[in-house]
Amino acid sequence: MDKIERITALHRILQAARYPVTVKRLQEELGCSRATVYRDLAYLRDALMAPIEGDGEAGFRYQAGENERFELPGLWLSSEELYALLAAQQLLVRTGGGVLSGALAPLQKRIEGLLADHASVSQWPVERVRVIPHRGRKLDEASFRVVATTVLERRQLGFEYRARSTDERTRRLVSPQRITHYRDNWYLDAWDHERNALRSFAVDRIGQARALDAAATDVPDDQLNQHLASSYGIFSGEPKGWATIVFSAKAARWVADEQWHSRQQGRYLADGRYELKLPYSVSRELLMDILHYGADAEIVEPAVLREQAKSLLELALSNYARG
Repeated sequence: MDKIERITALHRILQAARYPVTVKRLQEELGCSRATVYRDLAYLRDALMAPIEGDGEAGFRYQAGENERFELPGLWLSSEELYALLAAQQLLVRTGGGVLSGALAPLQKRIEGLLADHASVSQWPVERVRVIPHRGRKLDEASFRVVATTVLERRQLGFEYRARSTDERTRRLVSPQRITHYRDNWYLDAWDHERNALRSFAVDRIGQARALDAAATDVPDDQLNQHLASSYGIFSGEPKGWATIVFSAKAARWVADEQWHSRQQGRYLADGRYELKLPYSVSRELLMDILHYGADAEIVEPAVLREQAKSLLELALSNYARG
């Protein structure tokens, strides 16, 4: 049992005790030496301001009436919980392109301090948590802050949006609903007032963002989930159909363990291949993921999706036909 776990256990013992608890019993409960019990009692009383009374002969307890009121200060976690929290914090910082590092810096210092305290080291080796961003796009921190602020404060948002597919610039007035981190990039899910519909926007394509005083219109959670999670990919919308893809026996070893969509249906075929079915609305992202597997993936249904994949492959092949 490490120091943090002992202090937590000691607090619970004293909090529940109606009578003074002897040092011998504390040794047995905590599995430590007599000297360690006294050090932990002193730490609990002097550093954490616990209302401890008593002595080594009669035993120790919390002062009458204080045992139910006193609680350990916040962020009092076990070593395993701290390790996991630190790893998650590093993930957020390193995949957010630096956007969140400033806001999370105080939390990082607090976690590292607690780890160093109970592990008896001066500095925790956070460099041993390795996160490699993949295809993350450059993000304007000012725009990100405005977007995040309007999401959390429930205010309307105005901005200029430059669509990646057409490069067209449009002015948008939206009620932000959620901000989503998806495949190393940030997206805004919002109610578009001019189009009177839910839309998803890549935050890196948002410019001249300004928070407005008007309150945001809230879309019910069930409507959001139905629209944003019902089909494949970040730009989902209502499903237009189901796609059936068959993967080779070799690719099946990967695909069978992958979660492409919450409503997906998968099964092994008799010859070792793997069949995957899932709903989709906008085909472009699904096609990109299927083509990623090259000759190890074949679209069976629907016919229109199969033809789209065939056309993309023919165009790609034509690039190598010249010269």
